[in-house]
Amino acid sequence: MHGNQHGGLMHPVMVISAVIVLLLAAAGALMPEEFERLAKNLLLFTTTNFGWFYLLTVFAIVVFLFCLAVSRFGGIRLGPEGSRPEFPFFTWIAMLFSAGFGAGLVFWGVAEPMSHFFTPPFQNMAPQSAPAARVAMGYAFFHWGVSQWSVFALAGLGIGYMQFRKGRDGLVSTALEPVVGKRPVIRTAVNVLAVVATVMGVATSLGLGVLQISGGLQSVTGWAGSLKLQLLVIAVMFSVYMLSSTTGLHRGIRWLSNVNLGLCLLLLVFVFVAGPTVFILNAFTLGLGDYLSHFVEYSLRLTPYRGGTWVRDWTIFYWAWAIAWSPFVGAFVARVSRGRTIREFIVGVLVVPPAIACVWIATFGGMALHQDLNHAAGIAAVVDRDVALALFALYQHLPLGGVLSVLSILLIFTFLVTSADSATYILAGMVSGGNPDPRQSLKVFWGAMMSLVAAVLLAAGGLASLQTASLVAALPFTLLLILMMMALIRLLRSEALPAGGSGRPPPAA
Repeated sequence: MHGNQHGGLMHPVMVISAVIVLLLAAAGALMPEEFERLAKNLLLFTTTNFGWFYLLTVFAIVVFLFCLAVSRFGGIRLGPEGSRPEFPFFTWIAMLFSAGFGAGLVFWGVAEPMSHFFTPPFQNMAPQSAPAARVAMGYAFFHWGVSQWSVFALAGLGIGYMQFRKGRDGLVSTALEPVVGKRPVIRTAVNVLAVVATVMGVATSLGLGVLQISGGLQSVTGWAGSLKLQLLVIAVMFSVYMLSSTTGLHRGIRWLSNVNLGLCLLLLVFVFVAGPTVFILNAFTLGLGDYLSHFVEYSLRLTPYRGGTWVRDWTIFYWAWAIAWSPFVGAFVARVSRGRTIREFIVGVLVVPPAIACVWIATFGGMALHQDLNHAAGIAAVVDRDVALALFALYQHLPLGGVLSVLSILLIFTFLVTSADSATYILAGMVSGGNPDPRQSLKVFWGAMMSLVAAVLLAAGGLASLQTASLVAALPFTLLLILMMMALIRLLRSEALPAGGSGRPPPAA
C-alpha cells in the first residue's frame, strides 16, 4: 500500500511544498517590511470580510460533534469492530494536549486574562476593574475551550475514520473523497496547502517559544536575550526533537508527552496551593458559569453597529489559528486515537484538554488577577509591554519563584519539542502519500526545514509576518472543514451500526 511511489523524496507534494516554504521564508528574511505589509493586509482582508464565516463554521462544528456523540453512530470504532485503543487514557490525553496546545497555554495562561483585564472586551467597561477581571476570566475560558478543540476534533475524526475504519491513508485529501472525489489536482492542492500551513505554523510557534524561553532566562539569570542565545536554543531544540521523532510514536513522542503533562500538573498544583487557593476556586467556578451561560453569545459575537476590532483581534484570530493548524493537529489526533469509539473520541478531545486549560487559566490567570486587584502588583502593565514575560512576572509573587521559572522554561521547551516532533512525524507522512510509518530521511528534512525557517526569521525579524501569513490559510481550510462534515455524514449514513447500537438499520444514503 505504501510502496516506493509514496516513500520517495520526489513525491510531488514534497517538492511543491518545499519550494513554497523556502520562497515564503526567503521573502520574510530578505524583504521583511514588504512581506509583513502584504501578510497583514491579506489577514486583515480575510478576518474583516470572513470573520462571520469563521464564527458560524466553528459554532456549527461544535453542534455537529455533540449531536454525533449522542447519536446512534457514537458507538462506531475508529478501527475494525472489536479493536481496542492503542494508547492508555493518560498517555492519549497527554499526546492530544502536547500537540494541540504546544507552548501556547503556558504562554497565554497568564497573558490572556491579564490582556483582557488591561483592555476589556466591552467598550463600556473600566479597565483593570473587578467587572473587567470577571469578563477576562470567562473570555479566556471561551478562547481555550471547546470551540478551539472542535476544529481539531473534526479534522481528526474525518482523517481517523478513513485511516482506521476504511483502511485508507491519513491525508486530509482522503478524508474529503466522499464529497470531492479522487481528482489528483485537488488532492495535491489540498495536501500541499496542509503541509505549507503546518510548517509555517510550527516554525512560528518555535520562534515565539524561543523568545519566551530567552525572556525567562533573562529574568532568571540576567542574560540579555541575544540572537546568539536564541539560535543556540533552536539548535538544542532541533537535536532533541529529531532524536524524539526518529525513535517513533511509541517511544520518544509518547515519553515526552507524559513528561509534559506530568510537569504541567506539578506546576499547577504548586501554584494552586501556594497561591490564593479559595480565590482561585471561586474564580474558576464563576468563570465556568460565565463561559457556559455566554457560550452562544461569545460564539457569534460581532460588533457591526458599534465598530471596534477587539473580536477580530482575539476571537477571530484564535479561530483562524486553530483552523490553520487543523490539518496537523487533526492528523496527529487521528493517529493516536485508533481503536476508540466516535463517542469516546469526541468526549475525550472536546472535554478533557479544554477542562485542563480552564483549570490552568483559573490558577495562573486567577492568581495574577488577585495580585493586581488586591496588591497593585502591576502584572497587567508588564503583560501589556511584553506578553512573553507574563508568567515570569507572576512568579515574582510566589515562593520559590526562581525554581518555578526554571521549571516553566523546561516545560515550554518540552512543549515545543513535542509539537515539533509530532509535526515532523505528520509532515513526513503527508509528503509520502499518507504513509503511517514514514522514512527517517523525510522526518529529518522537515524537522530541519522548520528549525531553519524559525532561525532565519528570528535573525531577520520576520517572525510575526510569517505567523500572519500562516493564518491566511484558515480561509480555504474553513471550506475544507465544511466539506469534511458533509463527507462524515455521507460515510456514517452508509455504515452498519455496531452491536449494542440502536438496533435499527441506518437510513438509506
